[in-house]
Amino acid sequence: MKIRFPKRPNESHQICLGEQDQFDLIGYSGLEEQPDYLLIDGQYMRVLYVSGYPYVAYCGWLSSLINFNRNADISFHIEDVDSIIALPKLQRKITELESTKRAMIKSGRVISSDITDPLESALELRNKIQRGQERLFQVSICVCLRADSLPDLNRVTKLVETALTSHLFFIKCARYQQLEALQSVLPRGEDRLRQKRNLDSSSAALSFPFISSELVQESGILYGVNKSNNSLVMLDRFSLNNANSITFAQSGSGKSYASKVEILRQLMLGTDVIVIDPEREYVKLAESVNGTLIELSTDSKQHINPFDLGFNTALQTKSTDQIQDLTEIVSLMLGGLNAREAAVIDKSILATLRSITKKDDTPTLQDFYQRLIDLGELRLAERLDKYVNGSLSQVFNHQTDIDLNNRLVIFDIKNLPESIRQIMMVIIANYVWSKVKNEPKKRLLVIDEGWLLLQHEQSARFISSLTRRARKYYLGVSMISQQANDFLTNEHGKTIASQSALRILMRQDSTSIANVAEAFKLSEYEQSYLLSSERGDGLIIADLNHVALSFVASETEHPLITTDPKELYA
Repeated sequence: MKIRFPKRPNESHQICLGEQDQFDLIGYSGLEEQPDYLLIDGQYMRVLYVSGYPYVAYCGWLSSLINFNRNADISFHIEDVDSIIALPKLQRKITELESTKRAMIKSGRVISSDITDPLESALELRNKIQRGQERLFQVSICVCLRADSLPDLNRVTKLVETALTSHLFFIKCARYQQLEALQSVLPRGEDRLRQKRNLDSSSAALSFPFISSELVQESGILYGVNKSNNSLVMLDRFSLNNANSITFAQSGSGKSYASKVEILRQLMLGTDVIVIDPEREYVKLAESVNGTLIELSTDSKQHINPFDLGFNTALQTKSTDQIQDLTEIVSLMLGGLNAREAAVIDKSILATLRSITKKDDTPTLQDFYQRLIDLGELRLAERLDKYVNGSLSQVFNHQTDIDLNNRLVIFDIKNLPESIRQIMMVIIANYVWSKVKNEPKKRLLVIDEGWLLLQHEQSARFISSLTRRARKYYLGVSMISQQANDFLTNEHGKTIASQSALRILMRQDSTSIANVAEAFKLSEYEQSYLLSSERGDGLIIADLNHVALSFVASETEHPLITTDPKELYA
């Protein structure tokens, strides 16, 4: 059947609008009705309805449809049924089921769940209605799908049917009733299709997606575009329980790109940002905003003194925490310490600090090395020798000659041997931590390839402690890693993840998705999304908000942050 509406008259010949002309302004230019779809203004539409429900449904079962990444309009029609009317009908249904059950027993047939399950539900519902614990509702759910072509419409229909059938919900096309079904979807509150199902109040409540898919904070920065509804995702991480974040993604999924997008926008809001960069991915970013680039290598002219913890040398100004942090660094250099050796190192650090007489002097690794020799700890001194007199002396045995007084500071450690990158990452983090405590202000410490810090107990314990204490000094720690399992199977890694109010998950592989889903309580839809997400897409979890988004950069930002070889070397 085809219905043609008159076209809107030419405005040049129109002097005044009558009643019919006003309807032409908002009416369809043409509508074609087929048994299982409608064609309106070149747009193909099909209305489906939920015809069957499982015996048991989980909370938020409709989320897979709400988050369906296609053009779809969903309508709920819910009508309250008076208990006085509902109870007699319910009792009649119970009588019918009981009679059927007795007849099957009498004939010797096996009673299937098709009889026992509805009977048990009806008896339970009757008792709850009589006690006032439940009410009865008639619910009708319609879904209108849209596409630019009929093949696309058929494909989308199949996807919706598959998604709901997997949860034992059955969906049908409103065949020969598409026009009535469309009117049931329009925001007029009319249910012309009237494909209703009786549900109690608890079951009806399961149909509503209570988790919001929007995340907008006026004080926040723009992270990207919401994949569900194309709204903006804006978040102020410093307004959360803490400002820490953790990012998990496969290599090439865009995790560094997303991190650099955030850094640029945090800088615009006055946040100081410090980055530990093991792969030299942030150099162009530093140059573009006149940031400070500190290159640390075996022949570098820039150094960080491991003993430079930002305190005066008078013993009374040194905190126990700072001395313990320094003990962890020395332990990492020496490859671990037993109980006796740890006690000796602690004693030697205290002796080294006492030996400095001038107020503004800072001891070096050479002073500590000499103190070990003076105490007769030659074996420990021998293990430390390569950092003092050997090939690594240029890296560690110098006074600090860098400056953090810039809004963006990048520590480039790519030229360091892989065997000592982890040690340097801890030294940098410890140095930054000492500066943060002396001068608290809004800062962000970004640690790329954070899984390196979990390889040894000392570094893992240090960074775990840092994330727990950062909030008190207005510091946010951002850990970025492609090794989700390394964090989620490590006790210190779990602590870091639990202490991060902001979680950013991008494309995952099948070997890690189970641990990620368990740790962050992901739904089946979210798991499927992370396994197949495109580059630059991800899931952001801020406290209880879960939002799928696409990280976006402006045309000006993109050249500064991209690391795509096709763009850099084409």
